[in-house]
Amino acid sequence: MISYLEGKIILKKDKFIIVEVAGIGYKVFLNRQNLLKLPEIGQPVKLFIFQKVKEDALDLYGFLTYDELDFFEVLMGISGVGPKSALDISALGSLDKIKDKILAQDEKIFEGIPGIGAKKAMTIILELTGKINTQIKTKSSADEAENALVQLGFSKQQARDALSSIPSSKPTEERVKLALKNLGK
Repeated sequence: MISYLEGKIILKKDKFIIVEVAGIGYKVFLNRQNLLKLPEIGQPVKLFIFQKVKEDALDLYGFLTYDELDFFEVLMGISGVGPKSALDISALGSLDKIKDKILAQDEKIFEGIPGIGAKKAMTIILELTGKINTQIKTKSSADEAENALVQLGFSKQQARDALSSIPSSKPTEERVKLALKNLGK
């Protein structure tokens, strides 16, 4: 099972790239958002991969971060959502933006995605709401430190960035202190 590729980009198209790794070219599908973030042809790239094995094909879907891959896999677990729809959904914006809209039950977020009508949008929202809430509960200690930083006036993104290099095994108070040092306060 391929789960990570590191190589150089040898071709870029509208929906995919070809990455050369040790003399072998891998066709990797990406969402529009990530395609725009990639370096130029000939430059190195690192991708987290979801491998979809079908009867007549083996497709690779690439992501710049593990969190994006994780969200894609959650989407793939929803009945009626295939890899192309999941890739389109993952291109709607940042993971936080998508999660916030889903938790707000905003079905308009899926407008314009082929194959997702109002009924399927509500199904996706219902399934994702439960999964997101479960995920939030399992990350409660990380959220405590993040919430403390947000209450001190930092944005959620600043708090996450500052906490990203600090082990989550440390006590919340220590994580907040170290994060404040990272933020320059």
